[in-house]
Amino acid sequence: MTLAMPPSPSRLVAIPRLAAGGRWRVEAMRSISEPCLLWFTKGQGRITISGVTRGYTAHNAIYIPAGVMHGFEAGPQVFGTAVFFGRDPDLALPKVPLHLRIREVHAQQEVNILLDAIQREIESDTPAHDRATKAYVGLLGVWLERQARKADPDAPRPDATRRLVARYTALLERNFRSGMGVADFAAALGVTPTHLTRCCNAACGRPASALLQDRRIFEARKLLTETRIPVGRIAEQLGFNSPAYFTRAFQHLTGKSPSAFRRTT
Repeated sequence: MTLAMPPSPSRLVAIPRLAAGGRWRVEAMRSISEPCLLWFTKGQGRITISGVTRGYTAHNAIYIPAGVMHGFEAGPQVFGTAVFFGRDPDLALPKVPLHLRIREVHAQQEVNILLDAIQREIESDTPAHDRATKAYVGLLGVWLERQARKADPDAPRPDATRRLVARYTALLERNFRSGMGVADFAAALGVTPTHLTRCCNAACGRPASALLQDRRIFEARKLLTETRIPVGRIAEQLGFNSPAYFTRAFQHLTGKSPSAFRRTT
């Protein structure tokens, strides 16, 4: 019998604190196992979700479901809050990514009040603070749904290029450890590698191969930082043909060998 994973708690993290862990932790293509909301209050940059790059500014709310590949710039002038919703099957949240430009001052104030209330309850030791946290997080989900509905008439519909790139990144996320190359992914999607790369360049300014390699190297950096798995074993787990090829690819993107990266983090 398979046991269901217990719910994990919601938490709030200042976006500058996320970026302080290293640019690769926010900019590299990766996914996380829980839904996330990025609420930007100052600054601007670019964010890539499902292979599509868009600019963001202050008062943008960007919702990313669990398992969706993404990465974003977070320079020194960018401020805001990242909400990690935890793994809670009872929490009603959108099923698709959202990029909402919140222009109404009332809506901006509303989300700021909710975030303050969530943080206050998370830090509290008063009775039922966990239930209060969940209630406020639920209200944040309601806020998201309402803002998404308001934005619907203005939301651009994905064209064929963006639909293909979204399918590619979803397939990549499921199979980046398999050793599949761009030609394999293109064949699985029913297109040529040239067409897939052309679409990726149009959607995010990067070829399909760069998205694939970035995702694999992010996972390698994570394993090197958070585990003691030998370098050769990491190369095998991520589908590289050999440890030597993994080392060359890693050094090309990071400027360090896997062993040197591990020693300095």
